[in-house]
Amino acid sequence: MTEPPGRRERKKAATRQKIADAALRLFLERGYDAVGIRDVAAEADVAVTTLFSHFASKEALVFEQDADFEQRLTRAVAERAPDEPLIPLLKREMHALVRHCSTEGAAPVYRMIDGSPALRQYEETMRLRHAEALASAIAADLGQAAATTACRAIARFVIDVHALAREAKDPQAAVDEIFEMIEAAWEAVPPPPRG
Repeated sequence: MTEPPGRRERKKAATRQKIADAALRLFLERGYDAVGIRDVAAEADVAVTTLFSHFASKEALVFEQDADFEQRLTRAVAERAPDEPLIPLLKREMHALVRHCSTEGAAPVYRMIDGSPALRQYEETMRLRHAEALASAIAADLGQAAATTACRAIARFVIDVHALAREAKDPQAAVDEIFEMIEAAWEAVPPPPRG
């Protein structure tokens, strides 16, 4: 008898979380460069192949919320009400994301990222991918076949808010300050009306 999809998905999610938690614990205890994939698999009590079925690389273990971040922003754009302004919607979503990343326990993780060239490069690549996905979502929301320069620029600014805010003394105030500039930029080059 096969398991219902709900249970199977819950088990996969639990395994993924167990691997991510084990990786983060080891990275913070020993240092990112001192921990190998086999160490993480052993700590999580899974096979290396199981680890790679959930995470494409060692760097991806650190950014296990990567897909959720991108999906949250693109879904917010895709599902916004016709009369809801785009930039305030993105600001609200970014406030929630920054609030999550500015908890007390997040600081050691970001110090680890900042101290590792491999993780910084991975994060930059990830941000570029998020920006392209968000630009495409904005363009689709406006009824455009492809993202315009304005869509791509605004998307890049929005994605960079996360990194800039986490470096600020008051992350939430930083989000507000940056979004004032984003709003002004968006209004300077008005996009075509939603199709």
